[in-house]
Amino acid sequence: MKTSKYSDSLIMSILKQAEAGTPIPNLCREHGMSSATFYKWKSKYGGMDLSMMTRLKELEAENARLKRMYADERLKSDILQDALLKKF
Repeated sequence: MKTSKYSDSLIMSILKQAEAGTPIPNLCREHGMSSATFYKWKSKYGGMDLSMMTRLKELEAENARLKRMYADERLKSDILQDALLKKF
């Protein structure tokens, strides 16, 4: 997966600047990002502080890991069931 060139603290500072009244097009131009990226961050991280944002990212990573584990176990289960059905 592609990593972001924007750190969590930078994202939070950009959102704080927007809350302080800096125009969105100026922020986007200054930081080299699109307005769509800004509004995506605002919808995802708006109202959070840095610790909450870090926790959210940890939970998303754990959720992805658990989904992969479930898919692997489901695949193993399907293979075993197919082998048992063919044997009898």
